[in-house]
Amino acid sequence: MTTATIARPAAPRWTSQRLSNGVAFGLLTSVLVSLLASSSAPTPLYATYQAQWGFSPVTITVIFGVYAVAVLASLLVFGSLSDHVGRRPIVLGALVVQAGVMVLFATASGLGVLLAARVAQGLATGAAAGAVGAGLVDLHAGRGPIANAAGAMAGTATGALGSALLVQLLPAPTELIYFVLMGIFLLQAIAVVAIPETSPRVPGARRALRPTLALPRQVRRALAIAAPSLVAVWALAGFYGSLGPSLAGLVAHSHSTILGGASLFVLAASGSLTVLVFHRLDPRNFALAGTALVIAGVLIVLWSVSHGSIVGFFTGTAVAGAGFGAGFQGGLRTIVSLAGPAERAGVISVAYVICYLAMGLPAILAGVLVVHGTVTTTADEFGAAVIALAALTGAGLLAGIARRRVYDQSCPTPEAA
Repeated sequence: MTTATIARPAAPRWTSQRLSNGVAFGLLTSVLVSLLASSSAPTPLYATYQAQWGFSPVTITVIFGVYAVAVLASLLVFGSLSDHVGRRPIVLGALVVQAGVMVLFATASGLGVLLAARVAQGLATGAAAGAVGAGLVDLHAGRGPIANAAGAMAGTATGALGSALLVQLLPAPTELIYFVLMGIFLLQAIAVVAIPETSPRVPGARRALRPTLALPRQVRRALAIAAPSLVAVWALAGFYGSLGPSLAGLVAHSHSTILGGASLFVLAASGSLTVLVFHRLDPRNFALAGTALVIAGVLIVLWSVSHGSIVGFFTGTAVAGAGFGAGFQGGLRTIVSLAGPAERAGVISVAYVICYLAMGLPAILAGVLVVHGTVTTTADEFGAAVIALAALTGAGLLAGIARRRVYDQSCPTPEAA
């Protein structure tokens, strides 16, 4: 599929050139990667913060959860704003805010500042998610959904492992990763000024700021089919975001920061690779394969935790990660292809609302359960819930595929007739 030609408005006074569509596509993909990398960068540092400031295990999941809640709030308020004011201003503003948030993280002296930084980070990420995602689809309708799914997971993977490596091997563990990310955000902000604007200004920006989950009529049925898949795989992401490092350390009998970051890295990297290799599969079949892989992967992980097998743990994580990628990209492709150019940011934002609810709420619940039980018991309960969600999703997808086959047989195409 060839890249759609985007009409480029006249260049404003502060720049005389616009980047080509291909370069702009790569830049927006890198923005998505860095946004998600920054969201997972604090994960390997939670043990360090806990040792310095003496907070409880449940506080770790609260720190994780407030980010998800902030993303949700931002998606509800700013999710469709770029459909009215353009993609570029929203992305540029979010990058500048993110650079400031990295300074907050680097200079945090207590839990209050850390929570404030996570909230601000979530607000900026939520505002940018819809605009970046829609901009990618604007620039290339075929590759846009692939970049959305693979970029998000690649960012999660690189942020977790990159942060762990810097923390373990280099000085200033609670500062260096954030200053690196700050520099990346500032460079990206400068480059974003030169991308072509792919969404013309449309009246209604003030009305778009009212919290809403409005969907175009032609997308609603597809979202109802895709939503269970998104819920199942992002609950899995919440499972690893809250318990992954603890489980890896428990199985390996190690407190290595790198080992903790590696669990989330393997999950997300496997998902990203799956999207890139198998993205041409039918979206429903892809999502269905994802549910089977999630169930198999989580079962292997739970068995490995109870038997102390670190090889089994990472094998199961890789299998579950493949399911994460298949379920996320299959679900996203099902709905994004049906949205018009002026509806894409809003539709993608609704999809992310579902994803972050599925990720954030179970993670907070896991923190509460850990306080009243053990990490192993909580992992068993959380894992069983993820398996049940995936099984329900698979049953729904199978029923939908069967109905479609019956319809195709009863209403053959003129060629078949």
